[in-house]
Amino acid sequence: MSRSLPIVALLLFLPLWLAASYGVRYGLMEDAQWVGLCAAPGAFWQCQVRSLLGMGIHFQVIAWSGLGLALIAQVVAGRAGRWLAGAALVFAIPALVLYTASIAVFAVVLAGLRLVRQPR
Repeated sequence: MSRSLPIVALLLFLPLWLAASYGVRYGLMEDAQWVGLCAAPGAFWQCQVRSLLGMGIHFQVIAWSGLGLALIAQVVAGRAGRWLAGAALVFAIPALVLYTASIAVFAVVLAGLRLVRQPR
C-alpha cells in the first residue's frame, strides 16, 4: 500500500464529513418542519435522533470526546496515535458545526498537529 493513500483518503473523507455535518445541522436540527412533526412523541425515528443529538450538543459530549481523543493521540506513539487523531477529527468536525466550536476548535488543532507530526 502506498504511503500517501491514507492521506488522500483522509483528505477526501473530511470534506464529505463536513458536508454531512452541515446537512444534519440544517436538515434536521434547524429545519422548522421537524418542530411540528416532533410535537407528537414517538411519531418519527428522526425525532428521537434529533432529541438525542440535541442532548449531546447541550452537554457538549461530541466536542469533549473529540478533545479527549486528540489529547490521548498526542501521547500515543506510532500508528495508533494517528488513528486516534483521525477519530478525534471524526468527533471534532461535527462539534464545530453543531454549536460547540469553542471546545472543538482545540480538538481539531490538536488532532491536525498529531497527524502532521513526523515519525521519529
